[in-house]
Amino acid sequence: MRDALLVLLSTVGFQPQGYRTAEEFLAREESSRPACLVVDVRLPGMSGLELHNHLVSRGALPATVIITGHGDIPMAVAALKAGVLDFVTKPFDPAALLDSVRNALRHADENGRRKAMTDESDARLKSLTPREAAILDLLVQGHPSKVIAAKLDISVRTIEHHRAHIMEKMDVRTLSQLIKVVLGNAD
Repeated sequence: MRDALLVLLSTVGFQPQGYRTAEEFLAREESSRPACLVVDVRLPGMSGLELHNHLVSRGALPATVIITGHGDIPMAVAALKAGVLDFVTKPFDPAALLDSVRNALRHADENGRRKAMTDESDARLKSLTPREAAILDLLVQGHPSKVIAAKLDISVRTIEHHRAHIMEKMDVRTLSQLIKVVLGNAD
């Protein structure tokens, strides 16, 4: 089955890699690039769903398509609740599987972009001084500069100076963009 899947995926331009077990995959895994994981439920050793859950527990965002010849509704529901993108039963239509893989790759790309943006935002937040971080926290809470100045017992002008540095370090132009970045909703 693995060899047949590798051939199918290769014929449409994908560059698949096959592994005999989940443990072999984990030993060779390169998580730096977005990918789709097509995995059978039944594998020697760790199951496909256990592999997916293991990757999630490590902070990965696997775009997983599970295939099985022994699936049932409770198993499919459990897989989908765990974040598996599709649950395909054997025998399957090759075109349907390819559609699932394409969808999973789009999902993986989106997750990769989102993670890169989050990592960049986290690095920018860490570059703030303690005073800038305190001011940012109060800005995000919705306090105007006058209130922040009073709370921190500094001048409004100093607040505006720090606010300008915060905006520059966070690479945003408006307060609403700043709040979106801080809350993790950046576009």
